[in-house]
This record gives sequence, C-alpha cells and structure tokens, in this order.
Amino acid sequence: MGFRIHLDKKQSLEKNKSYMICANHASLLDPFVLIAISKNPIVFVGKKELANIPVFGFFYKRTVIMVDRSSAESRKRVFKMAKERLKNGVSMAIFPEGLVPTEEVVLAPFKKGAFSLAIEFKIPIVTQVYFDCKRFFSWNIYKGRPGVLRVKQHKFISTDTLKATQVNDLKEQTFQLIFNDLLADKKYMKDTNRKK
Repeated sequence: MGFRIHLDKKQSLEKNKSYMICANHASLLDPFVLIAISKNPIVFVGKKELANIPVFGFFYKRTVIMVDRSSAESRKRVFKMAKERLKNGVSMAIFPEGLVPTEEVVLAPFKKGAFSLAIEFKIPIVTQVYFDCKRFFSWNIYKGRPGVLRVKQHKFISTDTLKATQVNDLKEQTFQLIFNDLLADKKYMKDTNRKK
C-alpha cells in the first residue's frame, strides 16, 4: 500500500507479557499499525458498527471483541470477555476515544474501560501516538497518499500500586501524553486542519 512505519519507542514490549495498549484513533489504518509494531498476541475491543464495512468488516468480526456502546448489557459482556482473555496472558488493544473523531477534534475524551481493566489485572499501559494515519488514509476517499507513518511509544505507565479509585487519574495521564504530543506536532496540526 506504500506505507512505512517509523517507530520511536521509549520502552519495548516483552514477549509473553500482557499489556494494555492505548492509542489515538483516526483511521482504518490504526489497528494494522498497532499489530505491525507489536510482537505479542493482541485482542482488540471495538465498536460493532465497523463490522459493516466491506472486506474490512469480514476480518474485523473475527479478531475483535465487539461492543454496542449504546447497550449497558453489551458493555458488561465485553468487560467479562476481556477479563477472560487477559487471564490467558494476551495483550489488549483499546482505542479509548471510543470513536473516530471529526477532522476538527485533536483527541476525543477517553472512556475508562481500558484503564479499569489495566488496574484490575496490574498490567502496564502502553501509550502509542499515531501522527499520520488520518492524513495518509482518511475516511474521505478523495484524501490520502502513501507515506511514512510516525508512531511514538511512550515509557509504560505502571499500574502495580494503583487502586480502582485512581482510574480517572490513569485515564487523564494517558490522555495528556497523547494530546500534548499531537498538539506539538506541526505536521499533524497543519495537514489535518486541526484546531487547538
């Protein structure tokens, strides 16, 4: 497809260890980038609407724990399924924005599910920032081009000493890491017409 990944990682994933990978979500490319840079088995949690996309949806349904965000019952079921997978030592990937934001949004508010699971299972948060997926592979079929996809992987956030009451602090810490990186990146802000 003409894409290359440039990964700037401050810390590396260890094989056979579970992580909670959290990244900004701006394109259909995001899950593929995440898989490409990870050496560990990963299960995704994603919204069920994406299963309707031709071709992409075929693979999506077979690899993702799907959630209907409008249904409390669906959210409970997903949480239970995610807990079972984490018991088996796999890593989990969640785009905590819970949606793909519009062009004007730098980063949408985070949901807390990923952070609750990370604290419960004492697994580190791996914060990844995707700078180029949206502008190189937009939802708009008239936009996009091949290029280098820059990814920054921050030093992991430990959850070993955190309690359930600190979930919002963990969520905010992760949000700020991604948000500040995106704001500071001139290409991201310029090429996607984003506003501070």
